[in-house]
Amino acid sequence: MDFADLKVFEAVSRLGSMNRAAAELHTVQSNVTARVRGLEEELGIALFQRHARGVTITPAGQRLLPFVGRIAKLFADAEAAAKDEGVPNGALRLGSMETTAALRLSPVLGQFANTYPKVRLVLTTGTTSRLLEDVIEGRVEGAFVAGPVSHPDLHQEVIFHEELVLVTARNVATLGDLTKIADLRTIVFQLGCSYRQRLEAVLADLGIAVAKPMEFGSLDTIISCVAAGVGVTLLPKGVVAAASREGRVGVHELPPKRALVETLLVRRRDAYLSSAMTAFLDLARSHYGVAQTDRSRGESPADFKKIGKKPAGSFSC
Repeated sequence: MDFADLKVFEAVSRLGSMNRAAAELHTVQSNVTARVRGLEEELGIALFQRHARGVTITPAGQRLLPFVGRIAKLFADAEAAAKDEGVPNGALRLGSMETTAALRLSPVLGQFANTYPKVRLVLTTGTTSRLLEDVIEGRVEGAFVAGPVSHPDLHQEVIFHEELVLVTARNVATLGDLTKIADLRTIVFQLGCSYRQRLEAVLADLGIAVAKPMEFGSLDTIISCVAAGVGVTLLPKGVVAAASREGRVGVHELPPKRALVETLLVRRRDAYLSSAMTAFLDLARSHYGVAQTDRSRGESPADFKKIGKKPAGSFSC
């Protein structure tokens, strides 16, 4: 089984077309078709169903596909290890929750860029769910996500923590008042945001069944809608401190089991740890005052005082 054939197979499965795969791979369709056919003959099973609109991957192809990603990551790790002479350089791909990147990571990213100018730092953003998938599939070397996380392939360590609060319109005096609101709406980020799940749990504790959530991509929009009485949300206390002081929203503290959340840096346990990633980890740990821990081995999260300093006004999802 040739790795080049597997790369062609992955492109076809992702794009759903021999033509589009050929264009992406800068080759001709006949070459793509021949490589896919050869792979199918070698395995003795069809990987695609051909039709007029392109191709559809078969169940056998679906079972093969995850191995292609793992093999590609292994090749990339082998190349990186061979070229890594201990001096941070090359590309470092990281992921982060959007507002964490904006409000938490800027000092570390700036310091890292100034200290290691030969490293090309690439940062992608998304929800915790999406970022975990990116790490597992090897699209990023590490990502900042909201805990808790449980996956046998992931190494994780606590970087900082948040205290979450329930945010309502300012005329809501107590959490009990929410039970009197008919068709209470939640105002949240897109599906995959861990704070969204926590908000649903908080309201379930109060015996409140909520209507379909309203989804927004902007923190300012969420706070403005809550202030206008459109619905409620769950955010870190520091994020809404200014709006609370200005009297725009009501802020309600929660029991520790609902309020305390960790922000973790996760990476694949079996991935090659490059000099660039090692340097970034050292810098992040130093900046946030955290000791290295491995939460995937079951250490207790109870003592948040061990996690280091907590800058104000941060948010992650």
